[in-house]
Amino acid sequence: MVRSFIEKPNCIILAISPANQDLATSDAIKISREVDPKGERTIGVLTKIDLMDKGTNAVDMLEGRSYRLQYPWIGVVNRSQQDINKSVDMIAARHIEREYFANTTEYKYLAHRMGSEHLAKMLSKHLESVIKSRIPGIQSLISKAIAELEAELHRLGKPIAADAGGKLYTIMEICRMFDGIYKEHLDGMRPGGEKIYYVFDNQFPVALKRLQFDKNLSMENVRKLITQADGYQPHLIAPEQGYRHLIESCLVSIRGPAEAAVDAYGKTIKIKSIESPAYRTLAFMSSFKHELNQFPTLRVEISNAAFESLDRMRNESKKSTNVLAYVNMVCSSLRNSIPKSIVYCQVREAKRTLLDRFFTELGAREIKHISKLLDEDPAVMERRANLAKRLELYRSAQAEIDAVVWAR
Repeated sequence: MVRSFIEKPNCIILAISPANQDLATSDAIKISREVDPKGERTIGVLTKIDLMDKGTNAVDMLEGRSYRLQYPWIGVVNRSQQDINKSVDMIAARHIEREYFANTTEYKYLAHRMGSEHLAKMLSKHLESVIKSRIPGIQSLISKAIAELEAELHRLGKPIAADAGGKLYTIMEICRMFDGIYKEHLDGMRPGGEKIYYVFDNQFPVALKRLQFDKNLSMENVRKLITQADGYQPHLIAPEQGYRHLIESCLVSIRGPAEAAVDAYGKTIKIKSIESPAYRTLAFMSSFKHELNQFPTLRVEISNAAFESLDRMRNESKKSTNVLAYVNMVCSSLRNSIPKSIVYCQVREAKRTLLDRFFTELGAREIKHISKLLDEDPAVMERRANLAKRLELYRSAQAEIDAVVWAR
């Protein structure tokens, strides 16, 4: 047990040995030599000097000739059992000790650095110097520990509020963060916008080129249409109604690529699985995975709300991009008009009202349902509380050390 303490580099070792025994057999000297071979933090103390045999003295030991340490040996004379039985107090014992060293011929010249009082002063001075030398290292360790604790607390996230208003505020803040990052992906501030551009600039034009307008407008179809329009009595000029039907049939065929562009965009912008680490859209979860992982139930709720909004916007976009609504437009403008319609109905709406319905439903829920959304792991909550306590202790220690340092 003693070794476990004196092995620490900050520990000052008092190697106490009786003067009436050989230092070579001293257990205190032996174990202190093992953990402090240079003697940089070992102070030798000789006891029972007054009990040595007549004709002998401890001068060789006190002057370090028997065993040399970095610091001078200190001799002390403690109360005997007889003194304790006589109730000799410590003040009287210290006076007797001083008289002994001052009046003993062998130790008179060493009296100024002998005794328990000198030992206490030396230990106090040595402890102060050790503390001064260790302060920079201690400050560094404390600063490092504070930084590590703050980093882990940041990784664990903020603690859950106890009141209903605080819980609702936490949920709303996470939703706003989700909504903000989603907008950044749509606006190009984060990766993913290039996939949307690919749909409009590559997939949609290719699909338009595959339309067989030449087949719809072939001479055979024109002749057939005119014949059907003539009925039993031929027209003097080509029937207008027939031509209108022919043009409309061509324009209707554009509806397929337009709706395909809507679906392709919806597939690109929609987060496939908020639970899966292998996300495939907009690199979105890499930006927000930590915040949502803190609350699994809330993650599912926000995911479902976002999916529902995107599906609704996609369906609205299909209605708005019905190409028959653009019959009076020039066909060459359709390539630009349809993407604009998709962006208007989905991108703009996603940026504006992605989680609005979820917010409305959230305000109507009971407190117990709101509490279930913030279902953080109890182990994480306990870990955060313990880290916060440790961080407070480290900060308090740092403040006290800084106060001592600046005071000097």
